[in-house]
Amino acid sequence: MIFKSHAMAGILLVMLNAGLPGSAHAASVADWEGCSSITADVDRLACYDRVSGRAQPEAAPLPHAESGSGPQVEAAPVAAQAAPDADGLLSALSRHWELDDEAKQGAFLFRPHRPNYFLPLKYSNSPNNTPFQDQFIQPDLGLDSLEAELQLSFKIKGMEGVFGHDNLDLRFGYTITSFWQSYNDTISSPFRETNYEPEAILTFRTNYDLAGFRGRFINLGMVHQSNGRGEGLSRSWNRVYAQFGFERDNLALLFRPWYRLPESDDEDDNPDIEDYLGYGDLQVVYRKGRNAYSLLLRNNFKRTDNHGALKLNWSFPLYGRLKGYVQYFNGYGESLIDYNHRQQSFGVGVSLTEGM
Repeated sequence: MIFKSHAMAGILLVMLNAGLPGSAHAASVADWEGCSSITADVDRLACYDRVSGRAQPEAAPLPHAESGSGPQVEAAPVAAQAAPDADGLLSALSRHWELDDEAKQGAFLFRPHRPNYFLPLKYSNSPNNTPFQDQFIQPDLGLDSLEAELQLSFKIKGMEGVFGHDNLDLRFGYTITSFWQSYNDTISSPFRETNYEPEAILTFRTNYDLAGFRGRFINLGMVHQSNGRGEGLSRSWNRVYAQFGFERDNLALLFRPWYRLPESDDEDDNPDIEDYLGYGDLQVVYRKGRNAYSLLLRNNFKRTDNHGALKLNWSFPLYGRLKGYVQYFNGYGESLIDYNHRQQSFGVGVSLTEGM
């Protein structure tokens, strides 16, 4: 099982690394959000033009008045000229997945994928000691309720316009999430769990209306997730998924059903993982100025032995591009080692980039 999991992770990472030599300079998410917080329409549109690199229209020069001539005619202000539609630039989905031509950044550029954050303070009401009982030398040792959490996540567009289709892009993503018992000196402050998640994503740009929402994209993906541990603590699974992205004004909905790729019984570390993590997730994202709120929901949709999870995130401006980050979790599967363990947790920290 470990060999197969690492092999799939290796394949995806090799494909991902193929895009590393390229480089480009692009406007950051914070730049776009800074524009969205400007209340004056004229100034906000000018900000979008500046960030996107679009040339600013110049006002026509005033004609030179001659002595004794009639009244001078004032040039029309720039703001009166027809401005390009900025709705795509205002869209969080468009910025994140480059769904409009103005939002495209080209290939081989590191972009945020899922949220990137550091929570130095995170409290759990029920630390999961069960998997680690054999690791503790003394029976009174265990995990602390207070720990730290770190997540780094990025994606790279490996090909723009796959097979000549302008609405089809290929991306590779990688996410690593670590849970650190940083305040637990009795067990040498270890990283109790780290989850690795490489994936390949094929993005189709769409444009249709459904129940008042605009369908913007469909992602077809393959994802491997594991914790890289040995026998007894190893957790992993492989999935294929389809993700559908919708938006209306500042509200975005992302629905992602998945299918777990089957494994043989003797190689499956967690055969019942779908009973706890379900068969998909729903994410709701709302942005107001530079504040972002998100809700993630999972459920196995079983009447008996119903299991699910809820995660709430809030990011808000602190200083420059630095943002505050607050996270609340309730349910099963906050990490792979906890897939069948229920807990509530609350964390505070900082974030540099947002994701979905």
